Amino acid sequence: MSRTRTLVAACCVLVAAIAALGAGSTAPAAGSAAPAFTLTNNNGDPTKLSDFHGKWVVLYFYPKDFTSGCTLEAHNFQADLKKYEQLNAVILGVSVDTAASHKDFCAKEGLSFKLLSDPDAKVSGEYGSIMEYEGNKLSARNTFLIDPEGKIAKVYLGVKPAAHSQEVLTELAALEKK
Repeated sequence: MSRTRTLVAACCVLVAAIAALGAGSTAPAAGSAAPAFTLTNNNGDPTKLSDFHGKWVVLYFYPKDFTSGCTLEAHNFQADLKKYEQLNAVILGVSVDTAASHKDFCAKEGLSFKLLSDPDAKVSGEYGSIMEYEGNKLSARNTFLIDPEGKIAKVYLGVKPAAHSQEVLTELAALEKK
């Protein structure tokens, strides 16, 4: 009897471990079509991924406006914005913050690219970019480089904010040469 319980317990642990591994790997893969979306931007206007067909899109998910890592990442994208524009690319930041919070964040930090509000974390979920913090759903720090035809060219999971913009620029420049 105890051997049966041990076997059942071991099977339960194995199933839970497999489920946990699968739960974190829902991000769309490079080469797949980028999930379509429409979200409200920092100006209160709807923004669709399809609005940028024909351009490269750096779609970056981040946890929260006005936090140190998110501010650093946004500043670095802003500092490199002209380089992205020269490579026919736009920057779109996504978090679960409100459009009003994004507007204030852009004004305070001097950001001129669009920040998109995903308050129900639906789009973050479609991109496998959700995390929980103190019982709240937040967008996880992941980035998707989307080509001008709407396919995901590169996926960056769990990025480090300090060097991330340069990392994306380097990859984008290499892809543009192909």
